[in-house]
Amino acid sequence: MSGRTQLMWDEAVTGYDFGPGHPMDPVRLALTRRLVDAFGLDREVEVVAAKAAGESTLRLVHREDYIEAVKAASAEPGAADQSYGLGTMDDPAFAGMHEVSSLIAGQSVGAAEAVWRGETAHAVNFAGGLHHAMPGGASGFCIYNDASLAIARLLELGAEQVAYIDVDVHHGDGVQAAFWDDPRVLTISLHEHPRTLFPQTGWPEETGADSAEGSAVNVALPAGTGDAGWLRAFHSVVPELIADFRPQVLVTQHGADTHFEDPLAHLAVSLDAQRAVQVACHDLAHEYADGRWVALGGGGYAVVDVVPRSWTHLVAIAAHREVEPEAVIPEGWRQDVFARTRQLAPARMTDGRWPVEWTGWEAGYDPADRLDQAVLAARRAVFPLRGLLPG
Repeated sequence: MSGRTQLMWDEAVTGYDFGPGHPMDPVRLALTRRLVDAFGLDREVEVVAAKAAGESTLRLVHREDYIEAVKAASAEPGAADQSYGLGTMDDPAFAGMHEVSSLIAGQSVGAAEAVWRGETAHAVNFAGGLHHAMPGGASGFCIYNDASLAIARLLELGAEQVAYIDVDVHHGDGVQAAFWDDPRVLTISLHEHPRTLFPQTGWPEETGADSAEGSAVNVALPAGTGDAGWLRAFHSVVPELIADFRPQVLVTQHGADTHFEDPLAHLAVSLDAQRAVQVACHDLAHEYADGRWVALGGGGYAVVDVVPRSWTHLVAIAAHREVEPEAVIPEGWRQDVFARTRQLAPARMTDGRWPVEWTGWEAGYDPADRLDQAVLAARRAVFPLRGLLPG
């Protein structure tokens, strides 16, 4: 592999804006980009603005009639066809929606192409990770599913084994759906239990179509899960599956909405635990995928306190220039935050929980513990299908 880590960025992605009051405030992207710069990481990566995904690329995942509906809603938002999930409360139509959604998708596709072709080992698109969009409809603040499009492009380029790890608080339903019957793609999602959170899917029994049994993995975590449980669940399921599958490329989605301050969900994970999982994904890419790693953003609605710090850590890890958790945040960035949002910015890159401690599965489990029950359910549903021991 040659070349520095690529950070996919075009300022125009901040135009992905559903309007005032919507949780998906694009200021989270702008503030993340500024914090990356504040730590000098822009000098450690190659900043690349890829072209927008064209229609032939979008059709790798999305139906043509849906693409046409997005274009029509983009041109005339008031006439959006709600049968496609457009013009709804979650996904209001806005002028230019098709163009900016295609641009975000293009950054993830460009990241996948660069990694596959050996131009870089790692590529990050924190504007991406829009994992709820379906082949024929918008869902959950997501218009085009850039994660699925990146994976589909890798398959088109010749990849035969791609692993996708999704640690957003919400189930990665759109990516699972896109590759439900494709054994070349292993999708693993750790998320809050569907009983208590949108999109009410991601049960452990969802393991892939008959032609791809064991290719979908779902760890449905009880509401209230904190750092130790979240990391225990990750390490009790993910590394063993990745070691068995041996992907050629690892694609990961790092929604920051698992955080205890996030207003839309009910997990209790810290920034420090999110950073620990980012490091773990980076290590898995190097250990099992020859370092090929495409890292995406996702959800995250604590747009000042959490998202910029979490994804700046992600960029730093991908650039092999980790920012220490106790690092003081530059005052210039904090002033910019107040000027933009009238909110006080955090002072350090930690929630004060580093190093995060957790107990590995090999130490045994408690069948009466709700977290261990979730891990067991996932292992028992999938591991035997892949020839692995569930216990």
